[in-house]
Amino acid sequence: MTTNPRRQARLKRQRRIRKHLSGTTDRPRLNVFRSSRHIYAQVIDDTRGLTLAHASSLESAVRDQPKFENKVAAAAYVGKLVAQRAMEKGVTRVVFDRGGFLYHGRVKAVSEGAREAGLEL
Repeated sequence: MTTNPRRQARLKRQRRIRKHLSGTTDRPRLNVFRSSRHIYAQVIDDTRGLTLAHASSLESAVRDQPKFENKVAAAAYVGKLVAQRAMEKGVTRVVFDRGGFLYHGRVKAVSEGAREAGLEL
């Protein structure tokens, strides 16, 4: 079975980042995963092993919106959506986990959308 070297490199970066980054009850972790077509974000409390809020470009709340001009705009909307859902649960501050991806493009748009909605990163 062949392995994808780019995926392996990203997973290696992700493990390296996660050694130093953990979500607590006071400040959970905002995790982002980017596939070629979609973006997923979730707010995780690692001490209890709970996902407090999540959003993705696959769900109907995003798909019911008028067509986004590009994937970056959809990612910004997902960031706003996950921030609103987290704030409903009482979360105002999070640590940003880029998941081994570069802080650029859609990953950056998620964090900026979350900040815009009132979440403190």
